[in-house]
Amino acid sequence: MRLADYTDYTLRVLMYCASNPGRLVTIAEIAERHGVSRNHLMKIVSDLGRQGLLATTRGRGGGVQLMKPPQDIGIGEVLRFAETDFRLVECFDEGTSNCAISPTCRLKRLLDDALNAYFRVLDGATLADLVLPPSEAARSGLGVHLRAPPAEMPEPARRRPAARA
Repeated sequence: MRLADYTDYTLRVLMYCASNPGRLVTIAEIAERHGVSRNHLMKIVSDLGRQGLLATTRGRGGGVQLMKPPQDIGIGEVLRFAETDFRLVECFDEGTSNCAISPTCRLKRLLDDALNAYFRVLDGATLADLVLPPSEAARSGLGVHLRAPPAEMPEPARRRPAARA
């Protein structure tokens, strides 16, 4: 399973805001920090505002900030909002499935169990779990600070960037 860029950027916006409590951050600031298009971020910020996760202030001196404390923003909730399709295989959509083996297939059940386990883990995490406390972030002198993953979590595989045309 792969999350859409929209979801990735949504999490980055929320993490950046959580790492900068008590102040408005700008879309330009987030875009520069993460190397993401401002246009992509403007749509995401607008959507997060409609979801009640971000407060937005327009104009000079404006910006965005979290409307809820980071510990009240569940990562599973954010992913369900941001992702549009969790059908891992065709048969997950009862309305359009043409799978001939669906009545006896055990794969669908296995994948459904895996998806439920995925969300159990995500539902157990909050935005606060993904960022360092502000005091630690300030001491290190860098921008957004992600918490180190727990020791039992494997290091994610590094992918080579796609060649640009």
